[in-house]
Amino acid sequence: MMTEELRSNFLIGSLMQADEINLVYTHYDRMIIGGIMPVAKSINLPTYPSLKANYFLERRELGIINIGGDGEIKVNGKAYNLSKLDCLYVGKGTEKVSFKSKKKEDPAKFYLLSAPAHHGYATRLLKKEKAMPTEMGALATANHRTIYKYIHAAGIKSCQLVMGLTLLKEGSVWNTMPAHVHDRRMEAYFYFDIPKNQKLIHLMGEPSDTKHLVVGNEEAIISPPWSIHSGCGTSNYGFIWGMAGENSDYTDMEMVDINKLK
Repeated sequence: MMTEELRSNFLIGSLMQADEINLVYTHYDRMIIGGIMPVAKSINLPTYPSLKANYFLERRELGIINIGGDGEIKVNGKAYNLSKLDCLYVGKGTEKVSFKSKKKEDPAKFYLLSAPAHHGYATRLLKKEKAMPTEMGALATANHRTIYKYIHAAGIKSCQLVMGLTLLKEGSVWNTMPAHVHDRRMEAYFYFDIPKNQKLIHLMGEPSDTKHLVVGNEEAIISPPWSIHSGCGTSNYGFIWGMAGENSDYTDMEMVDINKLK
């Protein structure tokens, strides 16, 4: 694939638009990737005829991370308050979900991942401070970063959804290097807090035949199971990672020797 074909198949832009809900369905593990930015009104999670379901979460689960100002999510009438980088998990069988911002001058920006589910786990809110932060990398290799795990085997319980985020320290720009693949599950990346006039180069493709995409702030990448997923920015930034597939074990990955990348 050349640049335009890569971008049309794997890059998702314009997720965060005022008072809109924007969702993309991929056949890679039937993941739905989306963004909701309520400003002047509350937004309900709709039902789509293409899902062949009576409501959105009839056979699905949902992970939500707020990357904006303070917001509120109501789940079957119960309110949950999310500050920046808080995560809410909503389980299968939940009929009503709505989103709103506390202040329209500083709106919430809700990033969503939804995967098929076979069991209804409890709705749970996890604040950023309790998300098992793990320090990795070093400034000397430009990849000093903090990883926050939200939805995973030792955190919020789910059927197959795994979700968390990584924040790069100032002076560090590389994420997920050395790279890896995991053939049993797909992954989605959502890049945020990329400063104005800065960009990120996202690497994908098979280890022996890598490709790249130039990515802007608040854009997402669909990463197939056969692809590496790594990136390098022109400044530090944050990104949300999320996975669905056959194996929900966070450590399930095949590392790629950096000397074998081509």
